[in-house]
Amino acid sequence: MVSKLFEADAARRSSGEGVERTLLVLAALFVGLYAVLLTFAPGVRSRGAGDDLNFLHWIGYLVWVLGFTLAHRVSGRLIPARDPYLLPITAILSGWGLMTIWRLFPDFGTRQTIWIAIAFCVLILGMRLSSDLEILRRYKYLWLTGGLLLTGLTLIFGTNPLGAGPRLWLGCCGVYLQPSEPLKLLLIVYLAAYFADRLPFLIPYPEQGKDNPRTPRSLVSILAPTLIMAGLAFLILLVQRDLGTASIFLILYATVIFIATGDRSVLVATGLALMLAVLVGYFAFDLVRLRVEAWINPWLDPSGRSFQIVQSLLAIANGGLFGRGPGLGSPSLVPIAHSDFIFSAISEEAGLVGGIALLIILGLIAQRGLTITMKADRVFHRYLAAGLTSYLIFQSLLIIGGNLRLLPLTGVTLPFVSYGGSSLLTSFITLMILLLISSRSRKTPPARVSLVPYSQLGNIYFGGVILIALGLGWWAFIRGPDLLTRTDNPRRAISDRFVQRGSIIDRNNSPINVSIGSPGEYQRTYFYPWLSGTSGYTSSVYGQSALEASMDPVLRGLEGNPGFTIWWNHLLYGQPPTGLDIRTTINLDFQELADQALSGDIGAAVLLDAENGEILTISSNPSFDANELDEIWGDLINDPDAPLVNRVTQRLYSPGTALAPLILAQAIEAGKLDPSELEKDLDLDPGTCALQMEIETWGDMVRAGCSGGIADLGERVGGDSLLDLYRLAGLFEAPRIQLPVESMAEPDGISYPGLFTAGESVQFNPLQIGLAVSALSAEGVKPAPLLVGAIDSPQLGWLPQTAEGDSSSLISLQSALLTGRLLQNDRLPVWESAALGSTVDDDRSAALYVSGTTADWAGPSLILVVVLEDAQPDKAVEIGQKLWRSYLSQ
Repeated sequence: MVSKLFEADAARRSSGEGVERTLLVLAALFVGLYAVLLTFAPGVRSRGAGDDLNFLHWIGYLVWVLGFTLAHRVSGRLIPARDPYLLPITAILSGWGLMTIWRLFPDFGTRQTIWIAIAFCVLILGMRLSSDLEILRRYKYLWLTGGLLLTGLTLIFGTNPLGAGPRLWLGCCGVYLQPSEPLKLLLIVYLAAYFADRLPFLIPYPEQGKDNPRTPRSLVSILAPTLIMAGLAFLILLVQRDLGTASIFLILYATVIFIATGDRSVLVATGLALMLAVLVGYFAFDLVRLRVEAWINPWLDPSGRSFQIVQSLLAIANGGLFGRGPGLGSPSLVPIAHSDFIFSAISEEAGLVGGIALLIILGLIAQRGLTITMKADRVFHRYLAAGLTSYLIFQSLLIIGGNLRLLPLTGVTLPFVSYGGSSLLTSFITLMILLLISSRSRKTPPARVSLVPYSQLGNIYFGGVILIALGLGWWAFIRGPDLLTRTDNPRRAISDRFVQRGSIIDRNNSPINVSIGSPGEYQRTYFYPWLSGTSGYTSSVYGQSALEASMDPVLRGLEGNPGFTIWWNHLLYGQPPTGLDIRTTINLDFQELADQALSGDIGAAVLLDAENGEILTISSNPSFDANELDEIWGDLINDPDAPLVNRVTQRLYSPGTALAPLILAQAIEAGKLDPSELEKDLDLDPGTCALQMEIETWGDMVRAGCSGGIADLGERVGGDSLLDLYRLAGLFEAPRIQLPVESMAEPDGISYPGLFTAGESVQFNPLQIGLAVSALSAEGVKPAPLLVGAIDSPQLGWLPQTAEGDSSSLISLQSALLTGRLLQNDRLPVWESAALGSTVDDDRSAALYVSGTTADWAGPSLILVVVLEDAQPDKAVEIGQKLWRSYLSQ
């Protein structure tokens, strides 16, 4: 019988040994594949343009493989009955973390490799300890007191390896120890030993009842010594301002008490204490206040106090579902990515799938830890295993929750994964103790052990893991696409250095914005810089604007390419495919004429094809040179003339009588003007006119921009008809083009039509005005605007684009032709009108010139609007007519 029991035990050990060996081999393959991908990542990122390969991280891999191989063999000899899953689980976590640190910062990778070698030595030597761990129990006060003294020394001799920040480390010359890390372990050892010794007083769970109650007074007297010891540790951490570790201390203290007493009120009290601590800390410590504010609303100051958390969320969003691939993301953009934010770094390159996999591994640690806890043959071991498992799980959830904005940032490390010798060494000692305890485990839990507290603790573990997984899915999958379009996401600009961005060209294929260089060195060059307000810029520092922003998915290759091409490039390179070129409707020859004509003046000019809405010229002055943003940005944002504003679409003007040509046509259309009135002299006070000229007819009145006559015209048309006309002309909605556009909201009604037609209480941008009056040159039809004329598809070539809006019929052909004749210039085949208006934001005077080709012109129907700020209408007319002579001659 005895021999059979020995045989069964040997078979079980052999089975466990085989499971552990198989899982370690799988872990080695996983980390090895990761190392292979990191080796070739530079070449993949540059798409073969460079021949650099990474090899240094293989040093870390070899040390890691050797360490776990020795640990497996020594543990098989010294503690053969250990849990077979703990070593493989920690192997994956530590190997994944080690490779990530090497990928981020090779110098830190070297240091982490040294620390992991030291940790292996401690682990292997520790396996020789007696599995009863009596040395820990017997000297519990000594261990904790030593840890407290060591931590207290940081108040006097503390330093910071970075040279600034909290002085939480002891050491020098590149070797540092953070005493608060092993202090967590020592606190757990002390509490487990203390409560194990007080077991008769705590009364095991099954025996509690009406006849044998535990009074609050007796519980307080039992807890008193622990409150003193834990309080000292907590106080030292508060003085150090190591608030993250202090939070972990409070959680661990409550966990061990809960396991020992089964009193759920302890957990409730701890939760309330943590909330109270956050509230007090918010008012008492600047660090806590900043972190809480960054947690509540990180978007308020994304480049300042919330920079860390915003960049963390951007990294997770950039990872998406499957990640960018090892070595192909940009996780180093997150501050302290190798330590506090290593989960974000892993998620960016391994994606949602990788992040969930890491969380599953944490769940496995929780499951194995609880199993070891419940099957422990001694009360001390049971409490100790529960505390150590809680340390690994709760600290992991705390820091990952901070990365995901589920919790405020605490600054603690991710056990086994983050950079840090103290943290890594403490994690491996935790592993060693759990292995020793597991080697003495029973097949089933002891009969006198209540499983209720352990199952409740397990529910907390797994509930936290599930919550973290949901948060990860939210930022990586649901909110990810929106986050990646933020202008403060520098990853897009980094990608533009490695993948050629699509070009922006004019209607004749002349370059406007082009990326020049080779993979890894592409640089955006702006060939016609004075069009920067329209073509836009893309910068890692200043974000994106105009066409570069609105057409970014196409220029970046994320739209227009086949789905398989996008997926393949993402899988292979972690980057989008080559961007697509876009052809605008702009004529650079015409554009240059307008820019030259406005040189020296503040204003805008827009030239439209009245029939199809194509924008041929869109000039705004002053403008800026996007090639020189680094040098001129400060001047640009402080310039009162607002060169960054595109005056054609973003500047609203009180138009004065600029829309009088359209109102005249409407009056003719509606029969509000008798045909006999159109050609005879008017007996009407013209009021204030933009141009000084002889006023005889309605045509003269409108051409000269006379407010009195045009007010009378508005009264004849009526408020309701004017509102319908303006609405149909699109004057109360932003034109749908790929540029930022400002517009006014539609009024409820028009009480004084005369004042309304004279520009009172209305405000429009030059593009809106030009589109509205296009009906006079396009047979009564207002077109929808078009700025992007075609996109170069990789499969079908240039694909023509259509305007996003709809054209609308405003007036009849007869009314349009008649109005054109009434307003026609004697020397040019154009109708024209001048107006006096003003700027809306600073109430500066503005002169407007509105004009279009007539039926006598054999070429394309064109509309020209010129606006000058602080200028005379005569000059606006002079510029407009000069441009017409140039345009029509070409």
